[in-house]
Amino acid sequence: MFDTNLSFETGPIRPPNEARSLLLRLTRNCPWNHCQFCPVYKGRKFSLRPVADIKADIQTARDMADNIQELSERLDHEGRVDDHVVSYIFNNTGYNDCYRSIAAWLYYDTNACFLQDADNLIMKTDDLVEVLTFLRDRFPNITRVTTYSRSKTVSKKSAESLKQIQEAGLDRIHIGLESGYDPVLKLMKKGTTATIQVDAGRKVMAAGMELSEYVMPGLGGQDMWEEHARGTAEVLNQINPHFIRLRSLRVPDRVPLHDKLKNGEFTLQTDDMLAEEIRVFIETLDGITSTVTSDHIMNLLEEVSGKFPEDKAAMLEVVKKYQDLSDHDRLIYRTGRRGGTYHSTDDLQNDPATYNKIQNLVTDIKIKEGGDGLETFITGLADRYI
Repeated sequence: MFDTNLSFETGPIRPPNEARSLLLRLTRNCPWNHCQFCPVYKGRKFSLRPVADIKADIQTARDMADNIQELSERLDHEGRVDDHVVSYIFNNTGYNDCYRSIAAWLYYDTNACFLQDADNLIMKTDDLVEVLTFLRDRFPNITRVTTYSRSKTVSKKSAESLKQIQEAGLDRIHIGLESGYDPVLKLMKKGTTATIQVDAGRKVMAAGMELSEYVMPGLGGQDMWEEHARGTAEVLNQINPHFIRLRSLRVPDRVPLHDKLKNGEFTLQTDDMLAEEIRVFIETLDGITSTVTSDHIMNLLEEVSGKFPEDKAAMLEVVKKYQDLSDHDRLIYRTGRRGGTYHSTDDLQNDPATYNKIQNLVTDIKIKEGGDGLETFITGLADRYI
């Protein structure tokens, strides 16, 4: 019988599209950790994990994968990690969460791996190359290895170092661009500039890795929303990344930006204002072949997704359909969307029963708590997902 107490270290977050990836932790927390909008890693010290410890975790993950396939053989499933095998592991208290995560990864068969935490390119190039080489050796079937990094960290890497990292097996880097407008970056203590963002993005592209840039609609607030939208788009026009991922701003009370919100230094965009900001952002993107995705429940308009240039008009039409709704229907949609029920403005017409339920809910809250109470309710629904 194999050891069911094996485990390896994982971090707190990963991109939504890496939900079915193998998760391995190379560094702990964030070396910058000053961003005003970010709720993650606050109060936690950054540290580099020793290469030997990382490699031991990779070997442990390999051993666990082998053990699960051995279990499948014993269960007469010929090494396949299917419904029966996964159910056996998830329903047996003898298997820990690490075993369950490996079982799920094998079940979904994504052959993808995401390396945590916030900025793994801060590792020495030789160390990162050693880890990647070891990972590829132990898991030869992996087809995509991805990680987060900061633009300032990437900008400091030489072109030669980035090429070494790519050749060792890093396929994609996720960078939190957030904004391409320097006053917004300064206000949010992002620790970078538009110039650095462009330099880092171009270096990743030149090294042959895929680049995913995160953009934060709403980060300019009501004072700088247009400059934020246009400046961010113009930076992306200079980079032409493979992916542009929208992650709308939310400000729960546990993030530093909340203090600026309370003292009036920062004013949030309303949802209607946010829709117009997204329209300006998409309209300003030009001369690129990037794929835009809105794959997060915090985004108001999930359907603002597609590839440039061919899908630009369709993305703008999504915004227009929302803006063309009556005031009442926009309120119903916002409530349904923030509650996780609606994925498209078309849902308003396609599901009359749900529409009526949300309409009754909205009416009840307005009667009991007024319009401000309803807005507080909608905000609370959205903030659950942070």
